Amino acid sequence: MRVGIELEVAAAMDAKVLERFPAGAPRGSWPAEEYAAARRAEGEPATVVMDLKSDAFLVVVPTRNED
Repeated sequence: MRVGIELEVAAAMDAKVLERFPAGAPRGSWPAEEYAAARRAEGEPATVVMDLKSDAFLVVVPTRNED
């Protein structure tokens, strides 16, 4: 089911899902934000979005159209 949700989110946002993190991280811990910040430091335009259906944070990047 998880792959289907990732594909649904990716299609709706025209984005690629890099990683997913459960929403239940310990208080004060932001693993999705930390992962996205590391990708941004490498030059990727990573963003964190919440997938309410799976109760997870997804780190996504826009897909590049090769037209």
